[in-house]
Amino acid sequence: MNIGTVYLVGAGPGDPDLITRKGLRLIQTADVIVFDRLIPLDLMDEARSDAECINAGKAPTKHRLDQESINEVIVNRALVGKTVVRLKGGDPFVFGRGSEEALACRQAGVPFEVVPGVSSSYAVPAYAGIPLTHRHLSSGFTVITGHEDPTKPETSINYDAVAQMGGTIIIMMGVNKLPQILERLVQAGLPQDRPAAIIEWGSTPFQRVVEGTAQTLSDLAREHEIKSPATVVIGEVVQLRSQGVQWFDLVSTLASQNRTTQSAIWEE
Repeated sequence: MNIGTVYLVGAGPGDPDLITRKGLRLIQTADVIVFDRLIPLDLMDEARSDAECINAGKAPTKHRLDQESINEVIVNRALVGKTVVRLKGGDPFVFGRGSEEALACRQAGVPFEVVPGVSSSYAVPAYAGIPLTHRHLSSGFTVITGHEDPTKPETSINYDAVAQMGGTIIIMMGVNKLPQILERLVQAGLPQDRPAAIIEWGSTPFQRVVEGTAQTLSDLAREHEIKSPATVVIGEVVQLRSQGVQWFDLVSTLASQNRTTQSAIWEE
């Protein structure tokens, strides 16, 4: 039997319309789809009726499949001739473990392709009305993770460099450690009054945005009970949201009454 191909597909940040044309075509034709917790659920309606759909979602405190098991599933399905789509939130290679899955395929002799997706690192701020760059306010941006490998003895992030780099700072997966991260940045020289925002369920109808400063944001996030998934943006560009760049707020407001139900679906 011929060996199948594994496609590492980025599903985008949450809005199902942000999937690429190639990603959508692969979803519609795949024999097997192994999908993450935070993919747009509507995309699964595009799968073939006879496709095998495997939920490999990882909630913060509950993993349906660990990474080793996910690697085994995609490799083993491909080895028996199946076309496998590994559907990942955002982009497969931006703070995901797509590279580990690619290496697992390579080691097993399974052909694979990477289909980049729209990364939440820039798409979520855009849906919140926060441009990452502005010619008068920010000439660049830095993206860091707030959830490093827990087995590492210490952080590999140079907070001194991040704080002093200038421009906009984006923190992914940082809700649980937000107080510590902001404290490190302020200690490293980030002004306490630097505008900051946290965006929950960005680019979905359940989006919420809380604005503050580098000093106040962690308390405000706790007060508003912001949960994962959430993206933090720090920089002068945050103020552009209140100046009229926000455009998605109405959709978000209309869906707020259903937020608890939808969050529960994603946790299942």
